[in-house]
Amino acid sequence: MVHVPSARRRRLQPDLPLFLTMAMIVLLWIAGGASREDTLSQVVVRAGCWSILVVAILAGPRPALRANRSVLLLLLAAIVLPLLQLIPLPPAWWQTLPGRDILVIPGEPVPWRPLTMTPGATRNALASLIVPSTMFVLLAQANERTFRWMPTILLGMIGFAVLLGLLQFSGAGFNNPLLNDTPGVVSGIFANRNHFALFIALGCLITPVWAFTNRNGIKWRGPIAAGLMLLFVLTILATGSRTGILLGGLSVTFAATLVGKRLRRRLAGAPKWVVPAVVLTVIFVVAGIVVLSFAADRATSINRVLSTEGGEDMRTRALPTVLHMVGSYMPTGSGFGGFDPIFRIHEPFGLLKLTYFNQAHNDYLGIALDGGIPGLALLLAGIVWWLNASVRVWRMRADELGISGQLGSLVILLVLIASITDYPARTPTVMAIIVIAAMWMVRARGAKSEPALPA
Repeated sequence: MVHVPSARRRRLQPDLPLFLTMAMIVLLWIAGGASREDTLSQVVVRAGCWSILVVAILAGPRPALRANRSVLLLLLAAIVLPLLQLIPLPPAWWQTLPGRDILVIPGEPVPWRPLTMTPGATRNALASLIVPSTMFVLLAQANERTFRWMPTILLGMIGFAVLLGLLQFSGAGFNNPLLNDTPGVVSGIFANRNHFALFIALGCLITPVWAFTNRNGIKWRGPIAAGLMLLFVLTILATGSRTGILLGGLSVTFAATLVGKRLRRRLAGAPKWVVPAVVLTVIFVVAGIVVLSFAADRATSINRVLSTEGGEDMRTRALPTVLHMVGSYMPTGSGFGGFDPIFRIHEPFGLLKLTYFNQAHNDYLGIALDGGIPGLALLLAGIVWWLNASVRVWRMRADELGISGQLGSLVILLVLIASITDYPARTPTVMAIIVIAAMWMVRARGAKSEPALPA
């Protein structure tokens, strides 16, 4: 009889939470890149999430809810808000809400109506929360093995998405039939190139952490990570996302902050000039690739920055209207998910065009419009929690567990920055990544002595 070492035996044992988490990531890769409610991808991703959630509840271990109660409370609050907006109100109450007079038909009795002006859109917004809920349950059930593999899984997800984006960039003309993506635009697994650029920027954060948190694998992970970083930077330039340039630059800078100490420790025995030489080499290589890409007319993002004036941007032109809408529906908001029909009510003739303005393109204003003061209060609570948790994880020593919490903090920071000009957190994939990042931070705060990042 052959004796199997205990460590190897544990690796060979089936792990349902890890399997379901990987299935969830594959599902999001296939159908998690759209925010519009009328795309086929929403049916696929939500049905898949419900199936995964049922299996996790029936066959998985008991989730650690108490250890993750801060994330659970924020998630429950996000579910309760649209539920409250769907409760029918007496006519006398409903008519006192701001902006509702436009729905009153003269001479007709006013029926009981919910707070939201767009009940169907609010029900869709509520249904979309099955994605972060499922990811939360999976990670609350997960053991150390799942969290150890998570950066590798995410990096694989991002890497395959980049390959798809490069296929689109080559002129192959691939478009996902499940998404409402634009033909000819490099958007990978997303319908929006800005969301794809953010996704790649997150890859720039995860890549060096993946390389430096394995002592035995750095010799082969290091070159792979360097190649991936260059590939990610080039792909961001190819997307045509102007916000992506900023996010990419920030992510590379943040990544250097995350692994800088580890790099210096690895090169501690080398001459003093080696560390500055490595840093300058990386800067010159990245800058050289950007310059060559722009000279070859392949840097679509830079071309759009230079060719598009701010006054011609629809987001800039629509901003006064959006601000007026926010003020008109305070303090209750107009209802989650209903920006499109509400904007059409207020849209001035000067903004009319063949295409439509689907979101506020500033999710802070979007939340203020949809949720009013309650929505802003929940947003503020989430940001305060993130700030408090960030301070704690950045005070930790940079071991595997500490760097996982710091990575989670920076992931959420990039999403917050991207939300100033867009709405990435309304896509299923980014919803799930936010939950992953938050759980990294919770684990770093609650189990300071345990390792948490990949083997």
